[in-house]
This record gives sequence, C-alpha cells and structure tokens, in this order.
Amino acid sequence: MCFWIEKSPTGAAPSFPNRGISEEQGFPAKAFSRTFTCGTFVVVLNRSASQELPLQPSWPINSPLLPKITSSIGKAKGDPPANFNSKAKRKKRKKILASGLDPPTSPSSSTLPAPPNFNEADLLKPSHQVSSPNPISLVNLAPITFLVLVLIVQFLFTDTPPLYSRSPQPYSPTSYSPRANVFDQGTCESPHPFPTEAPTSRPHKMSLLAESKRVAAEFEYTDEDVQRGVTEFIAQMNEGLEKNATNMSQIPTYVTGVPNGTEKGLYLAVDLGGTNFRVCSIQLHGNTTFSLTQSKVAIPRELMLAKTASDLFSFLAKQIELFLKTHHEEHFEAHIRRRNTVSTPEGFRDEHIFRLGFTFSFPVHQIGINRGTLIRWTKGFDIADAIGQDVCELLQKEIDILRLPVKVAALVNDTVGTLMARAYTSPGKTQTLLGAIFGTGTNGAYVEKLSKLTKPMEGDFDNTTGEMVVNTEWGSFDNGLKVLPSTIYDQILDKDSVNPGIQMFEKRVSGMFLGEILRIILVQMIKDPAIALFRDNTSADNDFHSTTTIDETAPLYQQWAVDSSILSIAEADQSVGLSALRQELEKSLGVSAPSLEDAQTVKEIAHAIGKRAARLAAVAIGGIVLQTGRLDVKSAAPGPKSTASIVEDVKNLKIADAASATVNKLADAAGLSVNEEDIIDIGVDGSLVEFYPGFEDYMREALRAMEGIGAAGEKRIRIGIARDGSGVGAALIALVAAKMEKQQEQDYIGDLRSALGSAKEEAPLRE
Repeated sequence: MCFWIEKSPTGAAPSFPNRGISEEQGFPAKAFSRTFTCGTFVVVLNRSASQELPLQPSWPINSPLLPKITSSIGKAKGDPPANFNSKAKRKKRKKILASGLDPPTSPSSSTLPAPPNFNEADLLKPSHQVSSPNPISLVNLAPITFLVLVLIVQFLFTDTPPLYSRSPQPYSPTSYSPRANVFDQGTCESPHPFPTEAPTSRPHKMSLLAESKRVAAEFEYTDEDVQRGVTEFIAQMNEGLEKNATNMSQIPTYVTGVPNGTEKGLYLAVDLGGTNFRVCSIQLHGNTTFSLTQSKVAIPRELMLAKTASDLFSFLAKQIELFLKTHHEEHFEAHIRRRNTVSTPEGFRDEHIFRLGFTFSFPVHQIGINRGTLIRWTKGFDIADAIGQDVCELLQKEIDILRLPVKVAALVNDTVGTLMARAYTSPGKTQTLLGAIFGTGTNGAYVEKLSKLTKPMEGDFDNTTGEMVVNTEWGSFDNGLKVLPSTIYDQILDKDSVNPGIQMFEKRVSGMFLGEILRIILVQMIKDPAIALFRDNTSADNDFHSTTTIDETAPLYQQWAVDSSILSIAEADQSVGLSALRQELEKSLGVSAPSLEDAQTVKEIAHAIGKRAARLAAVAIGGIVLQTGRLDVKSAAPGPKSTASIVEDVKNLKIADAASATVNKLADAAGLSVNEEDIIDIGVDGSLVEFYPGFEDYMREALRAMEGIGAAGEKRIRIGIARDGSGVGAALIALVAAKMEKQQEQDYIGDLRSALGSAKEEAPLRE
C-alpha cells in the first residue's frame, strides 16, 4: 500500500482535467479504496488488484498521461476486457516494453504503463524493480501513521469544522473554498489546514438570555446590602439634623403640626412648578374628604426671562384674581363691597381672607413657614432681579396691589405637601409619619422631634407640639457611594448627567433616571458583536415583521429619550409572546420588529433595575421608621389577638399543622395582627410607586429583612397613595399656618394679659 500527495501550484485544491478522481468516475473498487481531502492537499490511497504484486506509486496528478491512465483504469473492472489482446493493444504493449519498463505479469494484476519517451520513466524504474515481501514495511506504515495523526488531530480539535472528508470530494476547475456556515463564525478559512496562529478577532456567539441574566445579576441588592444601607442612612440623617452642608440637608420646614382629617374650611393653593401656573381652591369637609377646583395657565416665555421679579409675580397675582372671579364669584363680589369700606387688606375680618399655600418648586432658603429666599432659578427661568428675595413677599406685594382678600400663609415643598395630603385623608386615628415621592424625582419629608433638630434655625415657629416636619432631601444620600450600589451603567449615567457626583441616591431610584439606565445597558449590548440583541438572526420568529432594524435617529440612541414607563410595561406584560412589550419597544425605542428573545432580554434587565430601585426606596422608608422610634411605641389598650397568638391557640387544640397556615393567612387578611393605634402611616406619590407592578411588594420584602423591623414591624407599616401634594397639601399647610398664627395670637394676648396683670399688682406697691 502506498500514497502520493501533491500540492496545487496555485495554493488551491488541485483540479483534474477531463475527469475528477472518484470511484464513480473511473477508479475501480478493487484497485482504490479511499480518497481523502485535507485543505489544499489531496491524499490518494491506491491498492493494486492483486495482493501478490509489489505496491506501485500513483501517477502524479499533474501528469499529462492522467486522462489515458484514468481511461484505462475506468475500463478495468476486475477481469480484462475481451479485446485486451487486440492488435492495437499489442502495439501499445510493445511500446511499453521498448520504453524499458517491465510488462505486467497478467492483465488483472498489471500496473498501468507510462507512455514512451516520458521523462518520468527513469524515476519510476527503481520502484518497479523493488519488491516488498514483508507487508509491514516503512512504506506501508507511512500512510497509516499519517492517517492516524490526522484522526488524532481531528479528534482533539472537535470544535473545528471537519477538514477531512471520508468520501471522495468533487472538484471543479476553479479554486475551492469550504461551504459557508452563517452560524459558525469559527470556520477556518486559512489556506493551510493547520494554521500556526489562532484568529485574534474571532467573535464568540453568546446566548442573549444568558447575557441578560448576567447583566441583571449586577443589579441584585441583597438583604445584607439593605442592612448596610439602612445603617448608613440613619447616620447621615442624624448628621443633617446636627449641622448644615451635609449629604442629606434635613431642612426645617417650620411646619409643626399635621392635620388629622377633621379640619374644615376653604383654602387656596398655587403651584409654580415649571412652565405652567396652577391655581386651586380646596374645600375641606372635615371627614377626611375634600372638593377641589382648579385652573391652569401657561406662563409666557417673555415672563420667564423678565427683567424684574414684579413682571412675573404681578402676572401670578392677576391669575389668582381671575380664578376668584370665575370660581368664587359670590365670595369675590362680597369682597368688592367690603373693599369699598376699608383702605387696606389688613382691615378685612379674618374669616373673609383666603389663606394661600404657595408651592414654589425652585431652590430656596426657607427661614420661616411663609418666608424663603430664592437661591437660583431652574427649568428655563432666568430673572436675576428675584435672586436673594423672599418669594412669598414678592407674591404678597402684588396681591395687595390688587387688593385681593388673600394672604400667603405658607411656602410649600411638594414633598411636605404629600405628607400633609396623606395626613388629612388617611383612615384611622394614626398620625402620618412620612410623605415620600417616587416619581420623576424622589424625596421625603417626615415628622421629627424638635429635641433631635439641634442645628441653628433662623425663623420663628410654634414649639408647643415638640415636633417639626423636616424635608430630608434624601436624593443626595450617600453621594460618596459608601454603601450605594454602583454598576458601570450607573457610572456612565452619572458622568453624562448635568450634575455628576451628586443626587446619587435619586439617580438609582427615580423615574427620570431608570429609563436612561435601561437605555445605556441596551446600547452597550448592541455595541458588542458577540451579543445578538436587536439583530436579524434573532428575528426569525417575529409575528408581525421579518427583520429587526434600528434607525440611527431612534430614541434608543438619544440621551434621556427613553421614558421609565417602559419598565412598568415590561413588568406587567406576562403574555407568552410579550406582545405589549414588543410593541412598546418599537414605539418608545424605535426598534423595528423586535423578536421575542429581544423582548425577554429587555424584560429581564428592566425587572432587575426596577426591583433594585424599590429595595433602595425601602432603605429610605425603613431608615426613617427606625430613626423616629415609632416601632417602639405600642398602644396599651388590648386589641384583637395577634396572628402568633391565634396560631398558638390552634396548635394547643392539636389541630393539624395545615390549619395554622390557614389561620395565619386569614389573620393577615383581616389585619388582626396589628392594633389600629400601632399603625405607622406613610403617604407616597409618584408614577413608580403607583404604576410599577409590585413596587410596594419589593419594598416590603426589603423592610422585612431589616434588623429592628422584621416581619412583625413590616406589618405595622401602612403605605397609601397621597395625590396632589402641591395642591391639596399646600392648602393644608396654609391651614396649619393659620392655626399656628392663631396660636401665636392667643399666646401674645395671653402674654399681654399676664403683663398687664403684673403691672396692676406692682402699681399699688409703687404708690
């Protein structure tokens, strides 16, 4: 047995003129056993028909006699043909003998002769004269050894596409290249079957869902993380209560009381929060309910950039006048009649004056319940004349010019308004502890003991309650990232924001930033060639399009263009095909025909972002609950049996263990485990907490993991929606301010009477 290898001069696989080398095209089955291809090499194993003859080398493939040789072989089918000894054949044999080659001993076992005068004959002569009586020779072992090595290499490199065919391969006259496989980017296209260097830029196809789970895992916020966060949150709260210029500002609001739902009266509220100005009147019914009337007007652009503060605030005062004429005509007409009898608004009787709460959503330095100086403008306003002035005084001045029966009673932060709105509308007798916003931004205001608020305060306030509402400004909690999680995507968002390095808590919790975090992640995944996100090869199963494309101007590629509402849609869509989410991806992100796998990826990552935000929100809520010590206060009055005591009674009766679980569920559903007086009431507002499915559940899950709260403490926390803090809340703060004013008047009168009494007692002594 022998073999012969020839490399094509062009570097490609050799081509054979007239006919290819294959059993079907002329190689006799008994004469040739197999042909192997190896890259640009051809390995031909040939066996003579007779085992008694010595093995002969194959003819070179590029020999000009190959067509004649293959033609002769093609006619040999074991026995020689009938015309083998014809006159023409005898002449050919004589020519062969004349060339000096030994003739074959028999037709059936003959080797094919070379043509006369062929210059390769001399090279072939010695091989015909050498016999191989020993079947196990070096010549026999060489091809076998080579094949064994080939098979070993093939076995070791199992990931490499087969380079060695076990069947004859047809060749065309053109150069050969392996069949392309679009799913196998690792196919070696080198001209050499054994490349000396591995490809340096070989992409590895990665499972899209596996990659989404890896990214989602980066947003996991464990119970241990929650505990560390709560501990640091409380520490920074106390720091803000003691001094200024801290991460959490802990701003005193000078509001020293909250409503309880029994208050009555008609109050006004105005809200300057951006490009619109809203005027409201709120009728409190005294039974935790109210009626609201409101109007809204756009602020002209020229007034947002006015030369003087008077230009803007006179416009606001005129809108208040128009509102009173439109919605409280009877009251306004009576005011006109009274106005003709007095010279100043101070001459009106108290019951004729509207108390107004002013929600002013710009940075101010508050120095009293109705006093605050403007620090700077935002949201497109730029009136230099107003900076440093008291905004309540500016508005009151313009109201007085119009001689309206309105007094600016309170300067309101919308978070404080949320607390007040919840306090008025909450069920039961429990005082609301906290008002929190989880929407476009996030912040919280809570009731703190005056004894803990030790930093200097400039304004006057009523200290008889022993409490004050504090605006935490918790959006800036842990700006130094001591305990807050920080992924590479959080870092990209912060770097590209308008205020890098600050509001770090808000950038992980509020709706303004969650959509942007998702957008950054998706863009980073698209840039990775190994991740098939939003690509054609994942769009084969699309139900309404065939291919996935993204335009360069799509919202996905625009900073801040992805709204966080997509997280709520992703969390809510539980359909098999995620059709709602896929439609939202096309609408909000600009992704044409996203596949099911694309939608599953977005859902996985969006869920992780939303859940982390909820657990971080729980850190803020839990920190305030623990800081205020409300869990340590329990009512002494006996109430309904707790869940634990009911379960214990069931067990004592030796009822099956399954009954205890049933009783536990029934007790929880009925609220039997907590007395009404032990409830800790919290008001929340914002799109996240209101519309993101499961946001409160994730918060409660984190609350149960906190030391000092646990499952028992979490059951005592009641979370309810408090809407329209800037409207209803502002009116209620005006109500509280009026109460405080009356209390101060009574205190003043009492002090005056005491002073007069003391003076009378001292007068006889002087006489």
